[in-house]
Formats: sequence, C-alpha cells, structure tokens
Amino acid sequence: MKKHYAITLAVLLFFGFQAKAQDPVIQNIIKEAEENSQLKYLGHELLDGIGPRLVGSPQMQQAHEWAVAQFQEWGIEARSEQWGEWRGWDRGITHIDMVEPWVRSLSGMQLAWSPSSPAGGASGEVIILPQLGDDETFEDWLPNVKGKYVMISAPQITGRPDYNWEEFATEESFEKMKEERGVVEAEWQVRVRRTGKGRRELPQALEEAGALGIITSYWSRGFGANKIFSAYTKTVPTVDLSLEDYGLLFRLAESGKKPIINLNAQSKETGVVPTFNTIAEIKGTEKPDEYVMLSAHFDSWDGGTGATDNGTGTILMMEVMRILKEVYPNPKRTILVGLWGSEEQGLNGSRAFVEDHPEMMPKIQALFNQDNGTGRVVNISGQGFVDSYEYLGRWMSKVPSTITREIETDFPGNPGGGGSDYASFVAAGVPAFSLSSLNWSYFNYTWHTNLDTYDKIVFEDVKNNAILTAIMVYMASEEDEMVSKERRIPINRRTGEPTDWPAMRSPTRKGGIEQ
Repeated sequence: MKKHYAITLAVLLFFGFQAKAQDPVIQNIIKEAEENSQLKYLGHELLDGIGPRLVGSPQMQQAHEWAVAQFQEWGIEARSEQWGEWRGWDRGITHIDMVEPWVRSLSGMQLAWSPSSPAGGASGEVIILPQLGDDETFEDWLPNVKGKYVMISAPQITGRPDYNWEEFATEESFEKMKEERGVVEAEWQVRVRRTGKGRRELPQALEEAGALGIITSYWSRGFGANKIFSAYTKTVPTVDLSLEDYGLLFRLAESGKKPIINLNAQSKETGVVPTFNTIAEIKGTEKPDEYVMLSAHFDSWDGGTGATDNGTGTILMMEVMRILKEVYPNPKRTILVGLWGSEEQGLNGSRAFVEDHPEMMPKIQALFNQDNGTGRVVNISGQGFVDSYEYLGRWMSKVPSTITREIETDFPGNPGGGGSDYASFVAAGVPAFSLSSLNWSYFNYTWHTNLDTYDKIVFEDVKNNAILTAIMVYMASEEDEMVSKERRIPINRRTGEPTDWPAMRSPTRKGGIEQ
C-alpha cells in the first residue's frame, strides 16, 4: 500500500509540474521570495538585535513586541495572547578566571535561571566529586565543599568528535578510545550514584553544604559545542565550562594542584512575568471561519541566540506571511500564524492555544510547522491521516521540482506524540504536519548549544522552505472543501501492534514558580 501511495504522489508531482507555471499566484510567490527576500533582515533583527528568547526573560517579551510590530508594518493583523506565567530571569555577565596555579580566562557561562555570584564574584578552590570508598558516605564527605567550587560532570578523554577520529585514527586506536570512554563514563555514573542524589538533588545538596558554586560541562560531541540548559541550585551559581577548560581544571584538581578560580556570574530575578503566543492573521474572504495555519516556536534556550532552534522556523513563517500578504492578500480561508512560547519546556504555548480555542480545531484545514534547524525540508509525514497522501501530494505538485525532489514522504505515517508544536494539534485531530529539514549537524552543533547563532543559518535553504510553505498554504486555502481528517489506528513501529492516538495534554501555565 505504501508503494501505491509513493507512485500516486510521483504522478501528481509530474502532472503538477506541467501546470504550476500557469498559476500567477504561484509565479508571484516564487518571484517575491527570490527577488525580495526579507529573511536575512528578519534573522538579524531577531537573533542579533534581540538575542536568545528564554521563556520568562526580557528578550522573550521584546521578541513578542517586535514580531507584532513587524506584522503590523506589513499590514497584517497581529496580537500577543497571554496563556500563563513564568519565573522571570535576566541573564547578566559570566566571567570565569583561573588564578592558580597559573592565570587563564576560561570559556563558560551560567546555566539558565542560575542564581548570581556575589558582586564582583568569588574566588575558591575547585574540587571534584569524589570516588567514595566502601566505608565512606557522601554525608561524611560533604563538609569538604564549604567555600569551594565542585565539579560534577564526567571528564572527557578526548575533545575530538567521533567523525574526526573516523577520518584520521587507525581502526584499532578508535576502538580503544571508545572502550576507554565507556569505562570512564560508567565509573562516573557509579560515582554519582553513590552520593544517593539525583541530578536535581545533587547540586542542591552541595550548595546547602556551603559550596561556592557548581561546575558542569555538557559536551555536545562537536568542536566547541556545549549544551546549555537550566540550573538546579537556588542560592549559588551553576556554570557550564567548555570541554577544554573543564578538562584542564579536572586534571589539575585530580593531580592535587588545587586550582583556584574567580567566578563572577551575574543574573537577576524579575519576579513572575506573563507568557505569550504571538498570533497574526490574514482574514479569509469566502470562508473566514476556516483556517490554514503556520506554526513555529518563538522561544529558545539561551546558550547561543536560538538561531536554528527555532529562529529559522520563526523567520520562515514570518516571511511566508509577508509573501502571502503581498501576492495573495484576499485568501479564501483565514491564514493564521502561531509563534509559540515555552515549547522548550513542553510545548506549552501550542498546548495552551489548543486548549483555549477548542472551537477552532475542527475548522483548521491544515497546519505546517517547522522546527528542526536551518536545512531544506527533506521529510514530510502524513501523521496518521488516512488521505493525507492525496491532498499533500496535490499541493506539493505545484511546488518547483528543484525544491521537492529531495523530499521523502511517509503516508499515512504515524501521529507524532511530541517533539514539536505540530503534535499539540495532531492530538486534537488537526491535520498538522512537520516540515522536517536536513540537519546540517543540528544535533551536535546547534541544538540547544552555545553555537546556535546567526552564522549557522543557510539562507538559501530557508528561502526554498519559504517557497514550499507559501505554495502549500495557498493551495490549502484554495481547496474547495475541508480535507479529510480520517485517522488510522497508530502502529507501534517496534512491535507492529496497534496503539492509541496521542492524547491532548494541558500546558504548564505557571512555570518555575514554587506553588
């Protein structure tokens, strides 16, 4: 059956190619995207001008205000809808200097929602979480942390990614390295387990015992790339150090050379702040109460500037709205874009929209979501909607083959239960599709890392995605009737057994706030 669907799609794409040049709206979409792209401008304003968009931060609020103003400048109605509240936090400087046994400024940053250092920072010795003997307990050792910084991440035995080893190492040395790495990682897991604390509880126990701060390193298996998430301490700073500098301190401490650092990590708690989704719309003329939706999450982690997660998805959807307003200002159906807040903490913005607008869900013709990086779209799944191969195939047939030729499809596919905001709508029975892109080393180098910055954007790929998405939205809007929403029973890919359609889930509406 899947082969039949693939053949059907190929036929649709072939015949569509013959006809698509005759549609002036499609011609104008391509021309506007090619000749008047605003993607670089939008990327600069959002990523360089505003920066990362951690939920609850001033930059997140500034981004919402900027997007509304930008849509309105294009003549598109826009608003920000509050859906909850979050712990407000404003990142300041992080400056880390090793002052003994020699002087070096270290590369690192505080984790999101980290407490601040004292004004001007604080100096102290760096020590390692110990390997406890059989007759020792973590509680007996804890007094040793008072006035010191404690390293709690496993050391890395190499700073070279595996692909670098594969290119240059002998097969024997590569295998030996992997074996040694496995041993080190396993031993460190035992070391942590013997404290009796989980990853959240361990930093809190150390700070309660008087530690000056917590030092971590979450290497992302790429040169210079570390993942930056949130701190669990409440009174002392938690910082992430680069693999290179973490390794330096670790080796010095391990060999008894007693390294000393001065850590100055400044941040500010800003109380409880509102959280929003930004919604913009081009009102439909014939069927204004039916919708075609564009979707991208607006928030990011703040190790970098959130360029490929999800600045590229955001500017893509903004550019599509701009293009459609220019060349298709009177759509048959209302075209909506949702720029969601707090996706990174559990799809909260999109789940809130679904929960707050139940009357809209049956009236959404289709939703297109983009999240996973800067690359050209290469995969679209039917998300378990039985007839998705037919209407998505027809719509894609109008897109230039230079854009669609590398796209693999999976019809009808299985519904996505999470991962990005389209899943919030799939759970509500909306034909919502993920425009999944080529990864460009996304998971190692930019996903949630300190390297997720403007320079990693491949604008030609994003432009092609804008053409694809704008044409798909146009076609969905012009469809005579609402598409079929018939669903198939999902199949567990591992067992081959039927399972349940994903359930709708409520958002976290009070995030990081102690109840």
